[in-house]
Amino acid sequence: MIKNDIIGLSSFSAIETFQNLHGELQNQREMSTEIGHLRRRLVEFLIQSTTQLELPPIVKYSALSLFFDRFRPNVVRFLQKKKAEHWLLQPLTESNLQLFVLISIWISCKMHCTRGLSVHSLKSFGDIVITEQLFMVRDFLDAELIFLKVLKFEIGTLNIAYTLLEDLFIQFKEVAKVGDHLNFEACMDMMDLLYEKEETSLLYRYSKSLAASILVSSYIITVPKQQYEFPILPWVKMVTNMEEKEVVELVGYILSHVLYSNSP
Repeated sequence: MIKNDIIGLSSFSAIETFQNLHGELQNQREMSTEIGHLRRRLVEFLIQSTTQLELPPIVKYSALSLFFDRFRPNVVRFLQKKKAEHWLLQPLTESNLQLFVLISIWISCKMHCTRGLSVHSLKSFGDIVITEQLFMVRDFLDAELIFLKVLKFEIGTLNIAYTLLEDLFIQFKEVAKVGDHLNFEACMDMMDLLYEKEETSLLYRYSKSLAASILVSSYIITVPKQQYEFPILPWVKMVTNMEEKEVVELVGYILSHVLYSNSP
């Protein structure tokens, strides 16, 4: 009798544990999906904010990396593991996410700008661009600490795709006259578009491959066909150790996305 009671109790506990785990996983999926639905608006918000603040491209792409490649994938797991109850995380509204976007810009600016943004100037800017919620200076400071905790204070951005692409672009212009026709703005436009969707943003996990493929994509789009005398694929293979087939496949994928991203 006692044995049966213990077995029954154990079964009940196992079922309860499973139900709790299932509930947590469901909440995690729902929260991740909810953030995913806001992705394009948050990308546009970040790009527009760095433009209005007149910050250099390295700040924009470092912030995109910090927020979308690191904070966004890890914040849901952080909430589940840490049982965080701070109001900036519960719930993760669009306004709260916009605040964390500004935090990613602020951290990036601290790393790459000679004169960083002060918290008061960032707060004043936030008052203008975040329309659904008014945040205090204290909220910005709290949000920065939360952001850093989610990233486990790992904020290095030396090997992001943008810096590798910039290095490749400089090298290319040094060895090829046709480099004068290569449009770096087109490279950055492609990088921006690739962040808009979850599936294409996964390319940013492979910074070197992405940088090389964007350079070749821009070459195809912006260099006049009569100037196609430079052997760009062999050159890319030489400087990156990537196989030409891999570059060609990735270029095709990138162009199919960026050229038809606004198609119905």
